[in-house]
Amino acid sequence: MLLNIDNNAKTIKGQAYGYMTGVLYLAPYTTSGHLVCPSASPGCIEACLFTAGRGGMNIVQNARIAKTQLLFSDRQIFLTLLLDEYVRLERKAKKEGLIPIVRLNGTSDLPWEKFKVSGKSLMESYPDLQHYDYTKIFPRMIKFLEGKLPSNYYLLFSLSEENEKQARQVLALGGSVAVVFQNGLPDTFWGYEVVNGDEHDIRYLQGQVGKVVGLKAKGRARKDTSGFVRVA
Repeated sequence: MLLNIDNNAKTIKGQAYGYMTGVLYLAPYTTSGHLVCPSASPGCIEACLFTAGRGGMNIVQNARIAKTQLLFSDRQIFLTLLLDEYVRLERKAKKEGLIPIVRLNGTSDLPWEKFKVSGKSLMESYPDLQHYDYTKIFPRMIKFLEGKLPSNYYLLFSLSEENEKQARQVLALGGSVAVVFQNGLPDTFWGYEVVNGDEHDIRYLQGQVGKVVGLKAKGRARKDTSGFVRVA
């Protein structure tokens, strides 16, 4: 199976809001031999949640590497299988009375709006299915803010130790930025309201409103010294 359907602590929280999340976890950065995080910073790479929780198990890591290699070796087969997974997600969500949503970059940062099946992106193939992702790819984020991505694809920019200028620009343009904090979450950051991003993972519910989505440092991020993690 390609999609992890509500099988981690964070996405399960979304059920309280009426949503069921399907997340695609690939092998991040160049772990699989293929680059899937082109704008990753050293701090981001070091703090990556790839090895957190169940992700620390060899069998899980190997499965994610295999998925990533399939994506790059035969993209059409991968995307066809992924669309089959959408059907599985929708059926499961309907059975449980929940709204299905998809996050394709669980541990990657790929421009999924460019990946086509029969001439259509995944979002275009399922226009009623909401997609959302975090990204550090600034041009993608600007396209989103300009309304140039599929209407059912919401993006949230991620702050690193290297893209502060870009993150400030995103906020100024009305987008939201995810920030990892040490020692709890502040009320404001750079003059913008901080909302608790650990309450659920349904980012698009907060809308394009110029807010900071605060995330508490987890795993190796708690020991970050690069500046990727900010001090509350």
